[in-house]
Amino acid sequence: MTSKKTTRRNFLLTSAAIAGSIVGSTACQQHLTNTVQTSADSLTLTPPSSSEHPANPVARSATMPERMLGRTGVSLPIFGLGGAGRTPLSREGEEQEAVAIIERALELGIRYFDTAASYGPSEERLGKVLPPHRSQIFLASKASSRDRDGAWRELEQSLQRLKTDHLDLWQFHALTYEWDINTILNPKHGAIKVAQEAQEQGIVRFVGITGHHDPTVIASGLRRYPFDTALIPINAADKHHPHPFITGILPIAQQKKTGVIAMKVPAYGRLLKPGILEGMHQAMGYALSQTGVHCCIIAAETVPQLEHNVSVAQAFEPLTAVDLKAIEQRTATISQEEGSFFRNWV
Repeated sequence: MTSKKTTRRNFLLTSAAIAGSIVGSTACQQHLTNTVQTSADSLTLTPPSSSEHPANPVARSATMPERMLGRTGVSLPIFGLGGAGRTPLSREGEEQEAVAIIERALELGIRYFDTAASYGPSEERLGKVLPPHRSQIFLASKASSRDRDGAWRELEQSLQRLKTDHLDLWQFHALTYEWDINTILNPKHGAIKVAQEAQEQGIVRFVGITGHHDPTVIASGLRRYPFDTALIPINAADKHHPHPFITGILPIAQQKKTGVIAMKVPAYGRLLKPGILEGMHQAMGYALSQTGVHCCIIAAETVPQLEHNVSVAQAFEPLTAVDLKAIEQRTATISQEEGSFFRNWV
């Protein structure tokens, strides 16, 4: 086992070093030497002072509020870039658009980038831009395999595509049934062995779980293993579901000091339809105002959309109980008409 670990570790380090030496554009590298200052009217780039480069660059952002991610000890901006959805990062034939979004995200102060082995070309596109900035970002990916061998293959593939020698967060993706938890936590052949070995070798810093469908499965996972994070749907429509993630997961996560990352914040955009929410400021404001939620990830279809989402995150202030109730009332109709549209796929 020791020789296998050593071989695997050396292989990953060597592969990442070779890949990292041949990537990165001049325009992308320039982002490290600029700090974005945002006003209500414009975006201007100014040279950073020495005080703006802390020992842990991930722990500071000049443009967005930050929160500690559970018990990880890492402070992150409240908004990160998602690598899935119907966006250029995960669609074939849109590499140029994807690169523009990723580069702009760096420029705007985003430090949390989320992707997965199953997100089409997403990892490869992030791998074309992020390597020169690796020490300044929090990079997360996911594996769908539940068994040890399959999970190792996915982890190796993710590292090669992302052109890095480690992940800040590696997540077991889309846990849907108790069977998923049982298989992952199998002491001999489960994927949890990969997570433990990868952490021992410095390949993975933190380990998390994600779920789209059933909060009881995620709750079971948090009770049975000390996962560092949980990525779950948090939005105003979920409140009306018979089994909401907000009440089903957040109290447990707080007890366990688990970092909670909100996804599906605008529910695939359906909450932003006319007559429902006023805009992303209500969708993001609702999710980030839930006690126990530390940050959110949202994908972007275009650069202007990304810029708008970042401006919303920059202006975020926790909503009052009255505000939250009013938003829930606005989403009651869509929830009744369309049910759990944002939770049906598994």
